[in-house]
Amino acid sequence: MSAIYAIELANIFAGYEQNRVLENINLVIEEREIVSIVGPNGSGKTTLLKIIMGLQSPWMGKVSIFGMDPQIARQRGVFGYLSQQSISETNFPVCAFDVVAMSRYAKSGFFEKLSRKDREIIERAIERVGMREWKNYHFGSLSGGQKQRFLIARALAMEPKILILDEPVTWLDAAAQDSFYELIKTLRDEEGLTILMVSHDIGAVSEIVDRLACLNRTIHFHGKPSECAPEEMFVKVFGQKIHVVRHDKNCPTCRGD
Repeated sequence: MSAIYAIELANIFAGYEQNRVLENINLVIEEREIVSIVGPNGSGKTTLLKIIMGLQSPWMGKVSIFGMDPQIARQRGVFGYLSQQSISETNFPVCAFDVVAMSRYAKSGFFEKLSRKDREIIERAIERVGMREWKNYHFGSLSGGQKQRFLIARALAMEPKILILDEPVTWLDAAAQDSFYELIKTLRDEEGLTILMVSHDIGAVSEIVDRLACLNRTIHFHGKPSECAPEEMFVKVFGQKIHVVRHDKNCPTCRGD
């Protein structure tokens, strides 16, 4: 009996009209893993996320989400999603609690009242991101890091099994980024979430993820950050040699950077 993975992609080819964006993608993500997809602009990261969530069909290949078709998984609320533009484009004229509540309305219908269970789920999601004392503040008055936490709470209130984050720290300062990464590890450890995160910053994500997937049309490396993929791989992915600054004590190659 074959194993059922949180996310499994086999021989994926995809693109738009005649433009091939992804080719021969093979990727397995286990339940409760934190995995980051890293690569330059135009490498196919957003297309890959769409295929995983069932928002776009591949030309060829198979996608399985906990053994399900990705569209079925999406309909069943398996995914919680935070887009790259979430903070920059979101200044709702409502309190933070109401922003989180939007995810419950999406499940039950916007003209339905929140049930007691809905409110309990919302309160717990806010508690999980450590923002209870800020829940009645006007959302637009919050800092970038505070907004990000409430937007994650909104995703958590969907009760997902997989949390997908597209460039989640783009609008955060250094201190807020560190706090955010600690939150991600806590959600994996205490909530049992599988977390897939898109990022440009290999150095930062290498400290918290279980595995890296380096993408540029195809996956050039998929493994533990401590395995320190060779320099040639970075040339293939980013088109040039890069210097990765990390603080991974388990990696002798990177020690001292």
